[in-house]
Amino acid sequence: MKKIRMGCGSASWGDMLDPAVELMEKGELDYMGFDHLAELTMSILQRMKDKNPKRGYIPDLLPWMRALLPIAREKGVRMLTNAGGANPEQAGTDVMALSKELGVDGMKIGVISGDDVGSRLDDFRKQGLKFENLDTGEEDIDRIADKIVAAHVYVGSESLVEGLEKGADLIITGRASDNAMYVAPMVHELGWKMDDWHKMGTAVTVGHIIECSAGCAGGMSNFWKEIKEPWRVAFPIAEVYEDGRTIITKAKGAGRMVNEWTVKEHLVYEVHDPENYFMPDAIGDFSKICVKDIGKDEVEVTGIGGKKRPDMLKMTIGYEDGWIGESEISVCWPDAYEKAKFCEAFLRGRFKARNLTIDDVRFDFIGMNSIHGPLSKMTENLEDINEIRVRVAAKTRTREDANQVRREVTHLWTHGPVGTTAVISPPPPRKVIGLWPTLVPRELVPTKVEMMEG
Repeated sequence: MKKIRMGCGSASWGDMLDPAVELMEKGELDYMGFDHLAELTMSILQRMKDKNPKRGYIPDLLPWMRALLPIAREKGVRMLTNAGGANPEQAGTDVMALSKELGVDGMKIGVISGDDVGSRLDDFRKQGLKFENLDTGEEDIDRIADKIVAAHVYVGSESLVEGLEKGADLIITGRASDNAMYVAPMVHELGWKMDDWHKMGTAVTVGHIIECSAGCAGGMSNFWKEIKEPWRVAFPIAEVYEDGRTIITKAKGAGRMVNEWTVKEHLVYEVHDPENYFMPDAIGDFSKICVKDIGKDEVEVTGIGGKKRPDMLKMTIGYEDGWIGESEISVCWPDAYEKAKFCEAFLRGRFKARNLTIDDVRFDFIGMNSIHGPLSKMTENLEDINEIRVRVAAKTRTREDANQVRREVTHLWTHGPVGTTAVISPPPPRKVIGLWPTLVPRELVPTKVEMMEG
């Protein structure tokens, strides 16, 4: 029975490179996929492109390709990545130049475009479309219309499949769904029809399991105590058979672990309804999945279901939403908790006295409540607390007010309680990019592939 082996080489912008190299060298792969994007990332990249038309893709792409292209050519591994971000065309151009520098001749790169709809929003609205905010319920984007910096749609794997059919060694796309990097090879290699919703649901689910690199191989795991050499990180492999049966594993000798529970952990990651996991290519149904160990670091996954793909696609609109000013300072025993409260009262009073326009402010007592917030047990053994790091972050309407927030924290050095110390150099004020999640009809967002050949 026909099968393919797909490895995951990245879960995010800034992920580790060396486990991807190890996987490329030892994984006996047919394909390697890379996810480098998050929802906020696209707006950041769009701003980079606006400042410099040769930027706007994930900076990791070039060092990743410098390390991996020669090995991929030697091993016959084809790669797919959404590191194109807001500028996949320039990303393709720069990777092609890199391939020539490295002596990787005859390179074929498929560049996917169509997800960027920022310039089309006005036309959409003239057609009568309204973009309801999926989080707040606001009916349309009137409030932010003059502040929009980017709009990108989560697209599916259609054009990625087309690029593979045209012989691409590397596919570079923008805001495709994370699992599209894996759906496309399954469709292309295994002959799965894109309207076979059972198979497409399988493809979406398999992609979901491995898309976060170490996520199903002992990363973010409840079983961290069982990891003997934590510095040895492993990225996963999905060995997918024509009938949909899948084995999740890792390269032999790689670190961490793959077992029934690490796979289950990631199966439910970022999933709200296991019967309806909405993705552009299909709706995955996890409700009847069977996950079981079949050997050391080998987990069989069967019983995946699927439903017809949604008619609407998710679109994220990024818009300017004020400024953030923040800083931190430390207080120590004795009475560390009381000192931390003194710092908070001092800063709240100073913000009011200076007439700062603050839309929202957050105080964290790091070491006590910065993770669990109001659920923290803040009233137990207060006299035993050795030290607390006080952090404040305020959202303001102007850069000037954000700058003043960070400056006020420095005054605690000399105007705070005894034992107040270790103020950091406050980071500069930064713009806030808000996200407006909404939906757009699928038929309004066609994608296309353009082939580049070296």
